[in-house]
Amino acid sequence: MKRKTMENCILCETDGAEVIYRTGKWRVLLVDDDSLPGFCRVVLNDHVAEMTDLPTAERTALMEVVWLVEQAVRDAMQPDKVNLATLGNMVPHLHWHIIPRYKDDATFPDAIWAAPRRTIAAETLASRKQHVPFLRNLLKERLTERYAGNP
Repeated sequence: MKRKTMENCILCETDGAEVIYRTGKWRVLLVDDDSLPGFCRVVLNDHVAEMTDLPTAERTALMEVVWLVEQAVRDAMQPDKVNLATLGNMVPHLHWHIIPRYKDDATFPDAIWAAPRRTIAAETLASRKQHVPFLRNLLKERLTERYAGNP
C-alpha cells in the first residue's frame, strides 16, 4: 500500500530522530534532546493532520502505541510527570510527543516549549541520560512483543 505523503513535510521526508520501532502504520522515535532525556515521539507514517481524520479503529490503535510508550518512559525514566502532546501547529503531520517531566527541569511546570525558568545541574542531566539506553531497550522489547508480525 502506498503511503500518503506531502511535499515539504519534514515527517513525511525524514524520521527526524532515532527510529526505535517501525510498522507500516507508525514509528516510534527516541529524540536526541540533551535537556529532555527520554523524550519520544509516535509518528503516523501517512500524512494526516488530525486524529479525527483517522477511522476510529486506527485512532484507537495509535493511542495504544502512545500508551505503551508512555508506560515504558515512566518505567525507565522515573519522571515526576509525563506530558503527552499532539500539536501539529508547526508540522501538521499527526505525531504524539511523550515527554518525561521533572519538577526541576528547565521549564516545569510550563510546557517544554516555554521560556526556561531555571538551569538544570549537569550532574542531574547526566544521571537522567544514563537511563536512556534502558528506555531504548525496553521500548524495543515491548514493541516487538506487542507488534511483531503486525503490518
